[in-house]
Amino acid sequence: MKYLKVSFLLAGILTLTACSDDVASVSLGLFTTKDVIVNSQQDPLVTGVTCHISHIEANLDFSDPSDMSISCRQTGVITAEQLQQIDRSKSGEVVFKSSKSILFKSLKVRRIYDAKAHTLLYLSYSTKESTGSHHHALSTVPLYNTQAWQWALGQERE
Repeated sequence: MKYLKVSFLLAGILTLTACSDDVASVSLGLFTTKDVIVNSQQDPLVTGVTCHISHIEANLDFSDPSDMSISCRQTGVITAEQLQQIDRSKSGEVVFKSSKSILFKSLKVRRIYDAKAHTLLYLSYSTKESTGSHHHALSTVPLYNTQAWQWALGQERE
């Protein structure tokens, strides 16, 4: 019976890793089940932006740690049409979401448009407080030299 449980556990872990679109997985050591996972996510509306998000995955725990980092860069064309489709309010919109526990904790990435600086902000954050803090990280993608630059300048004048 013991071997059957271990077999199911290993099969489950292998299934999860086989379905993953991770860019990298780095073990934190021989005596831990925690890994640093790096995911690549393309913005669904501003497809010329790709974000790389690193986070800790605790394979045998009910909850992953809340720490994360994010780096977003222009990897393709950013057009005025794309910017016209996004939420340009002060709170922006959630563009990526990943579960971090069985108890409603998730990692979210929110796109926010800074109209004054003509820049897209990508804020990653944990939805549950951990050690007295909501962990978060920020990355920016300036629109300078993109197809959307002239549109952004025109919006400023209005």
